[in-house]
Parts: sequence; structure tokens; C-alpha cells
Amino acid sequence: MTKLIRKVSLADRIANLLRGEIEEGKYEVGQKLPTEPEMVRIYGVGRSTVREAIRALANIGLLSVQQGSGTYVERQSVSEESMEHRMGRANIRELNEVREILELKIAEKAALNRTDVDLEHMEKYLEQRKFFAQSGDLTNCIEADINFHLAIAKASHNEMLYDMYRAVSAHMKKWFQRNHKDTAPLVESHERHVVLFKCIEAGDALNAWKAIELIIRLI
Repeated sequence: MTKLIRKVSLADRIANLLRGEIEEGKYEVGQKLPTEPEMVRIYGVGRSTVREAIRALANIGLLSVQQGSGTYVERQSVSEESMEHRMGRANIRELNEVREILELKIAEKAALNRTDVDLEHMEKYLEQRKFFAQSGDLTNCIEADINFHLAIAKASHNEMLYDMYRAVSAHMKKWFQRNHKDTAPLVESHERHVVLFKCIEAGDALNAWKAIELIIRLI
């Protein structure tokens, strides 16, 4: 049987070398790394290779790149990629699947546990969503949409569900901003959001579940 050998890029090699130096204590937490030209000289590679290596280590939370300031050691080691960074490189299909799983349970719990104050918050953001969607204000419409769903997550009165959804929604928001050219999709989905709100208001967990499924299909 032929064994497949993964080709390691030069950037991967530099990233692994730098990671080893950090883990061995050559660079301490909070310490600024050498500048890009210095690293080009130290490792004998091109700028693009250095940038790619730095980006790879930043993606797993080992480094922090601060524009205009430099690159700093964020932590001494990472046993695995943080969930926040993993979400950051997820594609929309992955994010949407996670979002769907969370929102189905959140809608159910919100319908069962919501308070009058929770409903007031949801309704406020739902009205904002409609106003900004109809007026063509994409930025504020996306913000209102995210806040509406976060209000539902808060109404579940499960802090873990809320925290998980908040992390996912931050990346969904970025995806919406990159991929929506206007508010047309948000106008189209608004009535389904109204149905979702009414189901939660009525304490109808089953139909709140179904309403979320219909909303997610439009994405």
C-alpha cells in the first residue's frame, strides 16, 4: 500500500520553527517579535513566507498581530486551536449548520422560558430590523437582525447556549456583511422572523422550532 506523504510548505516549516522557539521560551508572553525584515534575515526566507507563517500562528492563538505596532506572543503554547479561531476560518456551510443546531434549541427554550422583558427586547429589535430593511440600510439591518436573534438566545435563560450563540453570531455577522449587497434578502425573510416572534410570544415551542428551520433555509 502506498503511503501518502503530506508536502510541508516553507511557510509551515517556518511556523513550526517559530512555534518551537516560543514554546521553548525564546520569546515570552507579551514580548514583541522581531520585525518582518529582521525575520526575513533570521530565517532566510521571503516576506510572503514570513507573513504566511505569522498568520498561521495567529490563527491558532499563539500570536497577536497588532496593526501599526507589531506582532506579539499571545500565549506560550496551545494544545489545540481555540474555538474562536476555529469559527473564524469556518465556511458558511459549517457556520450555518452550527447556527441551526443552536437556534433550534434556543427557540424552543425561549418559547418555554421567555419573560415579558425578553419579549420587549425581541420586539424592539424586530421593529428595527423591519425599518432598516425597508429603508435599505444594510449595516443597521444586519445589526438589528443579529440583536434580535441574540435577544432570543438570552430569553432561553441558558447562559451556555447564549454564550455559544453569541460567538457564532459574531462570525455570521461578518459573513452577512461580506455577502449581502443590499437588504433584499432581509426584507424577504422578515415575515418569517415575525412568525418566529409570535410563536415564542405564545409559548409555542414546536412551531418556534419550525419557524427557525424556515428562516435558515433562506440563507
